[in-house]
Amino acid sequence: MRWRLLIPGVLVALLGLVWTLQGFNVLKGSGMSDQSFWAGAGIVALLIGVAVTFLGLRKCVAKR
Repeated sequence: MRWRLLIPGVLVALLGLVWTLQGFNVLKGSGMSDQSFWAGAGIVALLIGVAVTFLGLRKCVAKR
C-alpha cells in the first residue's frame, strides 16, 4: 500500500519543482518560463506531492 502513495507523491513533487523553476525562469527554454501562473501551480503541486509522500511514509512506518 505504501508504494501507491510514495511513487505518485514523489513524482508530483518533482513535477511541481520543475514547474516552479520554470515559472521563476530558472529553467529556461519553455513556454512556461517566466510565467507567474506556472510558479504558483508548481508550488501547489510541490506541496501536494510532499503531503502525499509524507502520508505514504507514515503508513510505511505504521505497518512496522
